[in-house]
Amino acid sequence: MTREAARTGTGPTTLVAVEQKLLRAQRIVDDALAGAFLPLPARALLAFCGPRAARCMMRATERKYPGLWGGMLCRKRYIDEALQDVSAHMEALVNLGAGFDTRAFRAWRPGASPKLPAWELDQPVNIEAKRRRIVARFGQVPEHVKLVAIDFERESIAAALARQDYEPTQRTFFIWEGVTQYLDEASVRTTLNFLSTATPGSRLALTYVRRDFLEGRTLYGAPAMHRRFVERQRIWRFGLDPQALPAFLAPYGWRVLDHPEPAALERRYVVPTGRALTCMPLERCVLAERVEYDGR
Repeated sequence: MTREAARTGTGPTTLVAVEQKLLRAQRIVDDALAGAFLPLPARALLAFCGPRAARCMMRATERKYPGLWGGMLCRKRYIDEALQDVSAHMEALVNLGAGFDTRAFRAWRPGASPKLPAWELDQPVNIEAKRRRIVARFGQVPEHVKLVAIDFERESIAAALARQDYEPTQRTFFIWEGVTQYLDEASVRTTLNFLSTATPGSRLALTYVRRDFLEGRTLYGAPAMHRRFVERQRIWRFGLDPQALPAFLAPYGWRVLDHPEPAALERRYVVPTGRALTCMPLERCVLAERVEYDGR
């Protein structure tokens, strides 16, 4: 992954932090920690952001990148709920490309009982920035969380986790959110090879960008996003066809449990808030389960 890709790590959490400026009934995601985890420039922006400014930012983003704001919030809410639904049956949480995500830290405080043991993997620049913010917020990195610096295109995930005492026999909830589009296909398959060793019963929540969007065949009303991420920066490189997804995951021992249409997420999470947001159709969420598999 490139340094340009690493810089995108603050974006989703910034959106979540701005979301907290709204009334609770208007929020798609509740996350009181999001603002505290962000680097200084983003925190400075938030300090001057009230409900009116938050709504202006959302409208401006929606005009330039239709569906981006709502889409990111919907995918976070979807993964939050998927994790909550099965957390009692999981033994570990592994976040592949965690950025400044707060899931492993919510509802924790110094001296509290450990939550689900968590391993967060990301590029070194993001891991160190996040470590500083965690220490500033809590005074320490919680014992139940391991921050793991890694280059997903050059280093072994299994080796990096093993050095941090992760046991692959643990039933694990894997999060792979907003990452696959930044990798090349070989790196995606390398990660799936690692995931093929997961214990049956583990879960995987992932997102991906549609292949036809990356190839420019269908722009889904978002030409500015295509120009920025595909044509100019060239950091979105990998995509999938939704119809091909189950067959793509099956050889690695993963069975698709849920693959909602973006419009369904919009109805589920946006409509109840009464807000004029859409959920971008060029990105999809998936929930899969590791099944008994003897072909690896």
